[in-house]
Amino acid sequence: MSGADDIFSRLSPRTRTLAGLVLAMSNFMVVLDLTIANVSVPHIAGNLGISPDQGTWIITSYAVAEAICVPLTGWLAQRFGVVKMFTWSMVGFGLFSVLCGLSMSLTMLVACRIGQGLCGGPIMPMSQTLMLRIFPPEQRGRAMGLWAMTTLLGPAMGPIIGGYISDNWSWHWIFFINLPIAVVCVFAAQALLRPVETETARVPIDRMGLFLLIFWIGCLQIMLDIGRDHDWFADPLIVILALLAAIGFAAFIIWELTEKHPIVDLRVFRHIGYTSGVFTLALCFGAYFAGIVVIPQWLQTSQGYTATWAGMLTAMTAVAALMAAPVAAKMMAKTDPRLMISGAVAWLGLMTLWRAQWTSGIDFWSMAAPQFIQGFAMPFFMIPLTTLTLGSVEPDETASAAGLQNFLRTMAIAVSTSLVLTGWGDAQRVSRNDLAANLQPTDTLSTLAAMGFSPERARQMISNIVEQEAIVMAVDHIFLISAAVSFFAAAIVWLAPRPRANVDTSAAH
Repeated sequence: MSGADDIFSRLSPRTRTLAGLVLAMSNFMVVLDLTIANVSVPHIAGNLGISPDQGTWIITSYAVAEAICVPLTGWLAQRFGVVKMFTWSMVGFGLFSVLCGLSMSLTMLVACRIGQGLCGGPIMPMSQTLMLRIFPPEQRGRAMGLWAMTTLLGPAMGPIIGGYISDNWSWHWIFFINLPIAVVCVFAAQALLRPVETETARVPIDRMGLFLLIFWIGCLQIMLDIGRDHDWFADPLIVILALLAAIGFAAFIIWELTEKHPIVDLRVFRHIGYTSGVFTLALCFGAYFAGIVVIPQWLQTSQGYTATWAGMLTAMTAVAALMAAPVAAKMMAKTDPRLMISGAVAWLGLMTLWRAQWTSGIDFWSMAAPQFIQGFAMPFFMIPLTTLTLGSVEPDETASAAGLQNFLRTMAIAVSTSLVLTGWGDAQRVSRNDLAANLQPTDTLSTLAAMGFSPERARQMISNIVEQEAIVMAVDHIFLISAAVSFFAAAIVWLAPRPRANVDTSAAH
């Protein structure tokens, strides 16, 4: 009996099925937390007495911490065993979720979200690794289908669950609900998965590479998050952070290219197919996430929507993606993946251009249409991209390439969040000034005075209208930029040669 057959014989079919459900549930919880806080930011900001801009640290801190931890997953699994690391990651995730819910200040909440991201980062790839380990080859397709469904379902359910909880209970419960799931996963992992624990070995870790990675990403993200409040490069602190990020990034690249056991294997970028693929992924995810960040905040702060309805609108895209996923998977066997990716990303760009026509008087279903229709393109982008990128590298580089791909995707989300909110704020100021410069309020003031409004109230009403229109013009501005980025991403994917037919995607996460 081979080693692989011996592993499968250790678990009964019932145990294997239960373990698969637990792993899928753990992945769902971690992916859910990427978006569950998005629609709750206005609630959290109001409760903690901070601005919505500051509240977005709650999103970026989690994404950055998760991105930093992903490259460590392979080393942690080799050093301590994949089941043990999965279990301890779940324990940490549950603990930090409770601390997030108990937070009474922005500082504590951001610190706990960082802890949540550091613990959550390894759960996604480790749950996938364990899925492939417990199911025999003939059942892996269905098992990975279940796992992939939770990856798509998490972002869909996040805004809806987060919105409902924030409106009807309290924002604290968007974090507390993780605890019972984490407890079930921890006990189930110990009961079901211990027979398939991996062997451990003392493998070297690139400590300097890890330090440089944390250093330059930390400097860059802090610069992006606080820059808009410090007048950017007019403030010496922002200049210092930019210089430190640039120096750290250069040192990181030099070190990783010369290190024998790099924490991030940058050598995979020598493959043009991989490079064009991951840059397409990063640009497209950044453009796509711009809408996920801006739409809920605009609807709640300017349009009078509740968090629940803002979440339902945001989730329309992922609902359509779930419906289209089986079709995309079937088309993979007979279609050039570059054509599928390019067409899907261009479709996302067209839907973003459609949204760039939104006005302050738009109704829910007019906004829901492009949100829903763009969702059909998501699986045609995500599924073939793995084949394109991993099909462009050597077989022994697959695990490193997959880890770096996930790192860039997560970093794209964090950087996009900061850049989009900065651009949105700047565009609001420009639009407000343009409207004020062209405004001729005399006739309007006279009309309002004739209707019984006092001069102060009439001026306030005009000011509110200008503010509302400036905000929606800024939203449209963000959508125009996002559309341009999407069209550029759709073009650069054609730099890649057609990938080889047989690609092992088991290392992807």
